[in-house]
Amino acid sequence: MEVPNVAEKWMGCVRKVTIGATKEQGGTRGNIVTVGGAKSIPYMDFEGEQGCKPVIAMDVLDTVPEDWPDALKEPFKDVLNSPAKWAKKCVEQYGADMVCLKLDSIHPDKGNKSAEEAVATVKSILQAVSVPLIIWGCEHNETDNAVMPKVSQAAKGERCLLAGASQDNYKIIAAVCLADGHCLVTQAPVDINIGKQVNILVSDLGFPLDRIIMFQTTGALGYGMEYVYSIQERERIAALSGDNLLGMPVICNVGYESWRAKEAKASDAEAPQWGSCVERGPMWETITAATLLQSGVDIIRMYHPKAVAAVKKFTQDLA
Repeated sequence: MEVPNVAEKWMGCVRKVTIGATKEQGGTRGNIVTVGGAKSIPYMDFEGEQGCKPVIAMDVLDTVPEDWPDALKEPFKDVLNSPAKWAKKCVEQYGADMVCLKLDSIHPDKGNKSAEEAVATVKSILQAVSVPLIIWGCEHNETDNAVMPKVSQAAKGERCLLAGASQDNYKIIAAVCLADGHCLVTQAPVDINIGKQVNILVSDLGFPLDRIIMFQTTGALGYGMEYVYSIQERERIAALSGDNLLGMPVICNVGYESWRAKEAKASDAEAPQWGSCVERGPMWETITAATLLQSGVDIIRMYHPKAVAAVKKFTQDLA
């Protein structure tokens, strides 16, 4: 019996976005990262081109994380006091495609460090590693509006990915990214309409659509992942159906959300029935990442090197 042809024919695609700039492009990166380009549903290559392979950005915090369990701190215990060494270890030892610097310490409640200190940290990481850099603000609007312009200027020419522009706070960061040649993360809650609206707002300022990465709140396994998956799936289908303002690559924050789950971070003494936390936490992060990849995620922010290795193998096997 002949199998019917059920392949969809899509009219749209996900726009390609390139992050990082080599010496020839005016920067100092040893390589660039290009994401997006899909012309079909993830891993359904019989329908069309899959686009660029998803990449992993390992998180580096600019301050020692107070709330990380010991199982998560262990792989980084010798570098937690040095963001530059931490970034170097993520790239050279754990194979990160990108580094995501989270500027936690500039938050008024987490250290209230100055813009000058943030700039020094960014410069030290740019010197320590040659992969493209994501710079994520502290998500306190007043602070980010004061600090991110100086951080952006310090990294001018490197074509970093800066986060983020929200519906209520987008003008300053969009303007500095435009001026300094960076790419921009537009962020929203898990709402397809708000996500699209932020893209409209920044594009109305003249920001090019081929320098935008979308981010919506990520849910981990057991903590809203199904809902996040469904929203990202709807966005991807909308992009493939020709919606120009949803046709951007997507980033998700798997590491942070996964290790907030009690099932991932509870110690062996707290939950002996759940098995060793040394294995349990990375498994929680791995399953969250592997699942969301199938909804159309292009950049995954991750924490634990065991989870990174497992997700790299997963993407290679599927490819």
